[in-house]
Amino acid sequence: MLLAPLEQFKILALLPLDFLNFDLSVTNILIMGFVILIFYYFFLFFLKKNNVYFYYVPNMNQQFFELLSKIPMQLVYSNLNKSGEVFYPFICFLFFLIISCNLIGLIPYSFTLTSHIAITFLLSFSVFIGINIIGYKKHHFALFSLIIPANSSINLALILVPIEFVSYIAKPISLGMRLFINLMAGHTLLKVILGFSWSLIFGGGVFYFLLHIIPLCLLTILMGLELGVALIQTYVFVILTCIYLNDSINLH
Repeated sequence: MLLAPLEQFKILALLPLDFLNFDLSVTNILIMGFVILIFYYFFLFFLKKNNVYFYYVPNMNQQFFELLSKIPMQLVYSNLNKSGEVFYPFICFLFFLIISCNLIGLIPYSFTLTSHIAITFLLSFSVFIGINIIGYKKHHFALFSLIIPANSSINLALILVPIEFVSYIAKPISLGMRLFINLMAGHTLLKVILGFSWSLIFGGGVFYFLLHIIPLCLLTILMGLELGVALIQTYVFVILTCIYLNDSINLH
């Protein structure tokens, strides 16, 4: 058992390694990243080996894969229209990456990558920078119209442009913070209730032993709630990415 709820988010150096004052240690966060990468490799290898992509009448494997890929596909079509079809592989990869990081954290003694603000900010700022590069390649300096309100006078623009600029810069911050806070808060609450139930078991006496059933039942409910949070936050992150990408492409 962990001594404190926040201890589950601690990055541990499993294999300390220092090279020219650079910390190259193998940590639990690195191991979990490789676990997700290996999982996807074998998943794609399984799909290729069983020729999932080439059945005219879908079998069970193909139906499952199509069900998973349908969610990011609908997000792309509903927010980016036909002009955004080229970005479907990126949106699909982002969707499966975040949902894997969220769900793998629900496994006991595992590690939640998206409960660290460094990881969520890496995702959000990478997406934000890429979206702006795409917008600049398509519209060049017309991209700045996103922070200049249409049909505004010069005097009004001097007031609104700084506000719009701060709002525009805050997008990746809010995108990363939302994912980080929800995952960290939910996992912390689960650990607090689990620790309370564990203390009741060894509290002494039959009464305390029977009383621990109450937090255990509450923990079961919260596990379902946390599962919903993991799915919803993945959906929110991806749909906001699609909206920001649509603004950059179409200058809305």
